[in-house]
Amino acid sequence: MINIMKIAGHKAVIAYDPDIDMFRGEFVGLNGGADFYATDVAGLHLEGEQSLKVFLEECERRNVEPYKQYSGRFVLRTSSHAHEAAATAAAAQGMSLNQWAANILEQAATAD
Repeated sequence: MINIMKIAGHKAVIAYDPDIDMFRGEFVGLNGGADFYATDVAGLHLEGEQSLKVFLEECERRNVEPYKQYSGRFVLRTSSHAHEAAATAAAAQGMSLNQWAANILEQAATAD
């Protein structure tokens, strides 16, 4: 299960850290670390907003772009069996393997 929380319009991945008995949040899509800790959801929102504010202010102060830029390209390595099965599934839908994989990734990434 993916635990994503939206804080001030930004997505953060939330995980439980049993070593400190707290939840840890980390914003995704930023050019640096902006993480935060809390024991409950309300605390995550509060600490997350503060962490994000400090991060964005520091980026502005240093004249640094705060957001990662994504090219839309990445390399995926898989087994030859999975490659063959994906190519067959793509062909059955009249798509290139790239189109098919992009559709599958988009569906998985945006599923709620």
